[in-house]
Amino acid sequence: MQFGEFADIAAEIEELSADTEITEQVTHLFEGATDDLPVLARFVQGRVFPAWASRTLDIGPNYCYEAIARAAGTNVSADDVEDRLAEVGDIGEVAASYDFGGQQGLGAFTGGGASGTGASDGSGTSGANDLTVAEVADELDALAAAEGSGSQDTKIDILFALFNRADAVEARYLARLVLSEMRIGVGEGTVRDAVAGAFDVPVESVERALQVSNDYGEVARVAREEGESGLAELDLEVGRPVQAMLAQAGTVGDALEDWEEVAVEWKYDGARVQIHYDPEGLGWDAADDSADPTRSADAAGGEGRNRDNAREVAIFSRNMEDVTDALPEVVEEVEANLDAPAILDGEVVATEDGDPLPFQEVLRRFRRKHDVARAREEVELDLFAFDCLHAAGDDLLRTPLPERHERLDAIFDAEDGSGESVVSSLHLADDADEIASIETKALDAGHEGIMLKNPDSTYSPGRRGKNWLKRKPDVETLDLVVTGAEWGEGRRASFLGTFLLSARADGDAGDGDASNGEFETLGKVATGITDEELADLTDLLEPHIRKQEGQEVEIAPKVVFEVGYEEIQESPTYSSGYALRFPRFLGVRDDKDPESADSLARVERLADEQ
Repeated sequence: MQFGEFADIAAEIEELSADTEITEQVTHLFEGATDDLPVLARFVQGRVFPAWASRTLDIGPNYCYEAIARAAGTNVSADDVEDRLAEVGDIGEVAASYDFGGQQGLGAFTGGGASGTGASDGSGTSGANDLTVAEVADELDALAAAEGSGSQDTKIDILFALFNRADAVEARYLARLVLSEMRIGVGEGTVRDAVAGAFDVPVESVERALQVSNDYGEVARVAREEGESGLAELDLEVGRPVQAMLAQAGTVGDALEDWEEVAVEWKYDGARVQIHYDPEGLGWDAADDSADPTRSADAAGGEGRNRDNAREVAIFSRNMEDVTDALPEVVEEVEANLDAPAILDGEVVATEDGDPLPFQEVLRRFRRKHDVARAREEVELDLFAFDCLHAAGDDLLRTPLPERHERLDAIFDAEDGSGESVVSSLHLADDADEIASIETKALDAGHEGIMLKNPDSTYSPGRRGKNWLKRKPDVETLDLVVTGAEWGEGRRASFLGTFLLSARADGDAGDGDASNGEFETLGKVATGITDEELADLTDLLEPHIRKQEGQEVEIAPKVVFEVGYEEIQESPTYSSGYALRFPRFLGVRDDKDPESADSLARVERLADEQ
């Protein structure tokens, strides 16, 4: 297909507003495609390479401006291009505003890249509309491969040659493609539906094929050439990352109501990683820009799919960026504890003496490209694996969560420096108090909290559905008086560990109507409190203990806690007639006395407003 034809179709799509019309237009584009169908399926989304690929064009906007300026003529500078961009706000419109063609230079004669697609008449010019989609793909491939000394000049030469051959419409979409700013309203869902419509295959089959391959171009090709049966044969491939399954915010109440039994895991304040391992070597080196498995060996610079000298481990970030080289200790851990091909999902956490550090410390390691050994000494990393997508030849995406976790436990018997398993524990619970206890342990260990997952859920790459929930932060807070407590157990035996909360019986907060000193109980809080905080709270409250019976103590109403919660529900258990669902300690209100604490009337209003 001529690149000009693609650009004309992109322009037509950009003018449409209805999703159905856009999908129909993309469908027609795919129906009319020939060998360049995989490229078109990517270009129409503004992608140059498969979604799973770590490789990029690695060219900044300024270099693109320079290439446009050179193609526009001697009286145009990169600063002029940037100034015009500031006025119109679209690099495509800027590129389209210049009269390209006829500019002399190395790129104009050679095409700037490996394919040598410049003018054939020796004039340094080419007629517009002779640029093909395949040529653009090849030149951008050569641009991405350029590295080392002089590579930026090479990249500019390649772009200059392409713009020098482009007419206004072609230039608009070429510039946008180079800077990943296509913006014509075509997303992943549009391409999925267009593939299904163009080649008469079920959209569900396309969806499943996209999940396991993460390559829209390859799925389009297979749908056209092999149909539904071919799509069904596409599987996960060790070494080729897929999008991570995502969670949405939710509550313990939501989870118990929807699933009855909940799979509970600790939530780590780290960086998501997807680990690929094959002891025989990955199908291609994940960091090798030339190794695109959907292309021929010739098109891939002669490299093809060669396992010789390929590494055994590849680690990808949530955005599918290859971060293997930055995480050597994770590579070593995987190599030492896996003996069959696998794809694992997990989290990497920065730690110090076993205690987790803030997320920013992890980023220091992920961003490090040089002197990794020193960075490793400065920031220690621990891996926590929590899911298994593939094990020893078996794809597990359609396997329920507990079974996937069992496979993970079976294949990855790794321990951290303290002898603890690096496989995250999965707890099945049907009781809110049990879930709260798991959350308390996670918080005590210094982690973020808990994840709530549907035990029957399969793994859906790229999906943010209701099957995985991040426990939603407390949406409301109350200032409540501590009127009782319980001594802890085990290592917390010397601390007050569970605190009885009460609201003022009458009046609105701050109205001074608490002269009767009456308080109505509303629930207990034990979540969100560290050992250090428990020691401080015990010192604060112990002088106000009125009496003790066994583990329970009565405390004079002197101290006010700020408490978060998920919701207020009616309850006969407490004297107020209400109870807080999943209360969480947020802090001591040193600035408030009990007479300024929240009243039962406010609690009732909040309950009514829910």
